Amino acid sequence: MTSSIHRLLVKPDDAGIAGPVDGGRLLEWIDKVGYAAAAQWSGRYCVTAYVGNIHLDRPIAVGELVELHANLVHTGRTSMHILVTVYSTDPTRAKPIQTTQCLMIFVAMDDHRHAVEVPQWVPTTILEQQRSRQARERVSVRRRIEEAMSAERYTSAGTAPDATLRFLAAPSDINWGGRVHGGRTMGWIDEAAYVCGAGWAGQHVITSYFGGIRFYRPIAIGHVVEVTARLIHTGPRSMHMSVHVTSTDTFSDQPVLAAHGLAVVVALGEDGKARPIRPWEPVSGEDRALDEHARQLIEFRAEATPFTLAGAVPPDAEPSYLRVPVLS
Repeated sequence: MTSSIHRLLVKPDDAGIAGPVDGGRLLEWIDKVGYAAAAQWSGRYCVTAYVGNIHLDRPIAVGELVELHANLVHTGRTSMHILVTVYSTDPTRAKPIQTTQCLMIFVAMDDHRHAVEVPQWVPTTILEQQRSRQARERVSVRRRIEEAMSAERYTSAGTAPDATLRFLAAPSDINWGGRVHGGRTMGWIDEAAYVCGAGWAGQHVITSYFGGIRFYRPIAIGHVVEVTARLIHTGPRSMHMSVHVTSTDTFSDQPVLAAHGLAVVVALGEDGKARPIRPWEPVSGEDRALDEHARQLIEFRAEATPFTLAGAVPPDAEPSYLRVPVLS
């Protein structure tokens, strides 16, 4: 199979501090449906390697029906590029509205956690061919973003506001492969960005964008996890946070980088729209370099070609029981 569809009803415990579903919870759902599509295609356990360019333009409220559609759009030697599209609506409405769309990259693993080759996918329909081309075009953009993010340095010379969360990875955080799943890690990234952004804005904030989230090493139960968000740039209505996730084995004192990504958060006014943010002024040389780095990433993201839309509800969205063969 080249696609997977998950449906769920948003419950009260899915709501974030600011009211709507927070970005972290949505990323957990996205990671799960993306994993399902990658595992079905490869027939193996898969790990999340990269997540990029997620614009959260429409808040999702409690009581809404959410559909997540994951479609394979490109395969590398060991990787699968999965396009996840999220739709949401009040159940009383006829058709859902597209909430967000993002590209995820999964890598297939063998029993010894080594990357293995995956079956090569060949697009057949016009929609598949267009999306495959758009996925290939993004490879060079993604590499430039990764190189730019890995080249920056974060030291005590920085004077920008930051926030650090510190805790032990618990059994409830792991996936079916025995490691903390990518969606949970992205949830921690969202939480740290929230703490830092709320401190700067002086009110609740919500995440409007995630980008360049790259995973470097798995996190196991009992690892000491530190998630640090640092403000690196402010726009007229946005706060750009660079977030690093490190993990340390409890028998060691050497933290290792587990994930790194960018989150953009906004503060909402009474009208529900992003309100102006007081500007942050870089002070040190490192501050100025990171501020320029954030501006560079904005330019890179603008080069990414949007994926062709399949319509409000893709044609393969019929209930699963319609696709189950009847046994005679």
